[in-house]
Amino acid sequence: MQSTADTAPAATIAFRDVLSDDGTRLRAWTNDPDHRIEGPTVLLCNGLGTSAFAWPALLDPACGVRVVSWNHRGTGGSDRPARDEACGVDELVQDALSVMDHFGLDRVVVMGWSIGVNTMFQLAVDHPERVQGLFAVAGVPGDTFSSMLGPLRLPRPAARAVTVNLSRVVRLAGRAITPVTTRLPIGERAIAVLSHSGFMFPVADPQLAAAAVKAFLATPIDWYFHMALTTSLHRRVSLSGVDVPCVLVAGRWDVLAGARHIATAAERLPDASYVELPGSHFVQMEHPAEVHRLLLDLLARVSDDQVA
Repeated sequence: MQSTADTAPAATIAFRDVLSDDGTRLRAWTNDPDHRIEGPTVLLCNGLGTSAFAWPALLDPACGVRVVSWNHRGTGGSDRPARDEACGVDELVQDALSVMDHFGLDRVVVMGWSIGVNTMFQLAVDHPERVQGLFAVAGVPGDTFSSMLGPLRLPRPAARAVTVNLSRVVRLAGRAITPVTTRLPIGERAIAVLSHSGFMFPVADPQLAAAAVKAFLATPIDWYFHMALTTSLHRRVSLSGVDVPCVLVAGRWDVLAGARHIATAAERLPDASYVELPGSHFVQMEHPAEVHRLLLDLLARVSDDQVA
């Protein structure tokens, strides 16, 4: 079967098989298979069911950052777990540790997007000895569904009720919808339409964005929303024990992770900065240079702290 990497724009991405602690085979990846990037290594906890192509700045050979990450259970070539329920945030943390161990990483800066922000904060709480810093993009540390529909300014319980119930409906209809979504023609024209929908705004690299959307739609809809509902059980993370440098980046008009909820999370952290950009949930695709500069600034600060 032809992989997404075969049909996507040229980029240096290499895949490896990694076994998580419960025996689930994961498809891990790196942007630096030949160890040519001179710079620090970060662990990326990606958005649910998303791929490397959602990070255009990290696919530039001159990005100065070596990235290791993985595709979530049942997506992008990773196996589904033996138990369908084993795809929540606890399992995502387990997978993150397995990927770190596979690549020989003892302690790194961890970055996350969307549900990956839940994952990285839970990782930092459960295993603080493995985390040097945290870089959060368009996500909150737990109770994600209550932060959705942010621009509507709904109360958290109402936002959670609406989005969880909608997800249940879509999950039930997923088997009927999947044959349609997997055959949708996704190219730059489709991205142009999507980027003027209000859900996403114009992106810096439409070709990579098309590859990202196409890879996302390869996941069966019912499985995706099963994973989403399982992760929705993850409640807010207590941040009192997180004492590493943090940067939290929000999209001002993000409907999947409200900017005000991200700002509130930053206020609960002792060493955090909050940055709001004029974008959506896909802010790292819309403003890749700005987001990448913020990442490099954090990495430089962590490095300086280590030397000091």
